[in-house]
Amino acid sequence: MSPFKKSKRPKTAKRVTGWRAIVKRLAMIALILMVLPIPFILLFAMVQPPITSVMLQRVVARTANGERPIWPAHTTVSRRELSPYLRRAVLASEDDRFYLHFGIDTVEINNALERRRRGGKLRGASTLTQQVAKNLFLWNGRSFVRKGIEAYIALLLELILSKERILDLYLNLAEWGPNAFGAEAAAQLHFRKSAADLTREEAARLAAILPAPRRWSPKGSIATRRAATILMRMQYAAPKTEPPAPSRKARKA
Repeated sequence: MSPFKKSKRPKTAKRVTGWRAIVKRLAMIALILMVLPIPFILLFAMVQPPITSVMLQRVVARTANGERPIWPAHTTVSRRELSPYLRRAVLASEDDRFYLHFGIDTVEINNALERRRRGGKLRGASTLTQQVAKNLFLWNGRSFVRKGIEAYIALLLELILSKERILDLYLNLAEWGPNAFGAEAAAQLHFRKSAADLTREEAARLAAILPAPRRWSPKGSIATRRAATILMRMQYAAPKTEPPAPSRKARKA
């Protein structure tokens, strides 16, 4: 037997080494998750997504409930095939500062917190870009983890895509009723017409049900009240819901 005994590593050293390995793995997973959306967003700059996370969740939910899975009604349309009223109505309803923020509206967040501090109801401050991030990649829920991921993806969307492309994605992917995704499916479901032919009031009514499209009807009392407010915003808040006008130099060029 050797007179020299092998020195044993202290238990504390083993614990430190174990924790370092765990931290490294978690950091690697976090890095992968941060990079993963980027190639998809680059692709979506040119190609319309055929399906979204929300669509898949609806199909899975029906299957889990023992119902026959139905593939969502979804038709992609170009910007020219959409009523201009619908674009303005959606912005007036969901994000009237769309052209002023970078994906996260700190002004609206502060306003929501101030209302809460004064005893009012806490209203959501998610931007339209954040809603696109949720529709494309995430699950339903209000946890801090999910909201943090949503905010990060929203920043990526704003860095990679133009504002108009983000708005196009929203209008073609938003849930607008049972098994209806996108403006064309919404117009056909609720008004039996193409999205290009929507009137100003019809556009406002469709925008009015976006917070709860599976529970509200464009012709119901809730949508009627909300649509009236949206129509007023469309009239008086136009500068905030449209791209800024080009400067004189740009026009001359």
